[in-house]
Amino acid sequence: MWSYVHQPNHVWARAIILVDMNAFFASVEQLDHPEWRGRALAVTNGKQGTCIITCSYEARSYGIKTGMRLYEARQLCPDLIQVPARPERYTIISKAIMDALSTLTPDIEVFSIDEAFLDVTKCQLLFGTPEEMGKLAKQLVFKASGLHCSIGVSGDKTTAKFAAKQQKPNGFTIVAPWEAKKRLKYVPVTELCGIKQGIGSFLAKHGVMTCGDMEKLPISILAKRFGNMGRRIWYMCQGADPEPVHVHVPHPKSMGHGKVMPPNTRDPGVVESYLMHMCEKLASRLRHHQFRAQRFFAGVRSQEWGWLGSTGQTIQSTNDGKEIFQLCLFLLYQQWQGEPVNQIQVTALDPQSEGLQFDFLTESDDKRQYLNNVLDEINDRFGEFTIAPAPLLSRSQMPNVIAPAWKPSGHRQTI
Repeated sequence: MWSYVHQPNHVWARAIILVDMNAFFASVEQLDHPEWRGRALAVTNGKQGTCIITCSYEARSYGIKTGMRLYEARQLCPDLIQVPARPERYTIISKAIMDALSTLTPDIEVFSIDEAFLDVTKCQLLFGTPEEMGKLAKQLVFKASGLHCSIGVSGDKTTAKFAAKQQKPNGFTIVAPWEAKKRLKYVPVTELCGIKQGIGSFLAKHGVMTCGDMEKLPISILAKRFGNMGRRIWYMCQGADPEPVHVHVPHPKSMGHGKVMPPNTRDPGVVESYLMHMCEKLASRLRHHQFRAQRFFAGVRSQEWGWLGSTGQTIQSTNDGKEIFQLCLFLLYQQWQGEPVNQIQVTALDPQSEGLQFDFLTESDDKRQYLNNVLDEINDRFGEFTIAPAPLLSRSQMPNVIAPAWKPSGHRQTI
């Protein structure tokens, strides 16, 4: 843990806490199955899943990592336990955690299903020092979920997130604002959240390898290349990230569903079945969040040619799976001529609230909308695709995947 110089009666000008759950999905499975505690465990996308979504810390000790293929992981640890993901369960626990944290401060940004930023600047006179509030956040998480988390406390979001990574699992690290620049001085810039290989390469060309090197680079060079994001990066590397905690998350700019298909798929029937599956999932998701869309992308991915697809639009905004499928089928065959493919994607490019006024010259299909509402009620009660188009009855049994993209109902849970 970083040494922390406590300054009595000193109120931080800005205090940010980053709460980061430890191997969240795997920890939930070990929580619900005591017999798996202390054992190497990997969560995959269904029983058929071959790629590891996450794994327990016991598995990580063997060198197993997120994104690794299951067969590779089993070479490292033959006794590895494969567990199909349970998105609904993870979502329930995530919501309980976020609800508990919101009792500490209303200024909370759910960064992903297992991470949240808390701005506790205004709470210092109420709950004590940032250190005390960090410990309180840890207690709230455990009480709400029975799970441990790692905490990072600092004066800005980037440094708080960096701090949270220092002692995982179950860590607690403080980097006071007046110490942040010094603490980050020898840290590689690519270890900071948001600085990937592309930006890292640009910085390296300008002699910036560590955060301390950033002082030598004029902020104007980053601003010219990356705009406001470049200016933010310049401050991030010096422990002064100006980015606020975003309490209100804007509506999504797009909604999409994709799926990996068997390698070198050429059969149009198989491809169309997967396409229908994605269209129905997208339509259901649009309806559940009261959205419609008019512009869609549909495509398949070839190992040799990359993405083969195109963009088009329906006559009016829709959230009906049949309409979306008819358009996407047309779009698909605009580009795909039977090449071997291994992945499919359908994306609504302009989701908008159903409350918006639609084209008054086009009559809506009230009967179809009523049937969709009944379909959703049945599937919500008895399980997704309890009722579905006939070609989907033999679909893959892989469950939904939670992605850290958008929070439609109080926390980020996209399916």
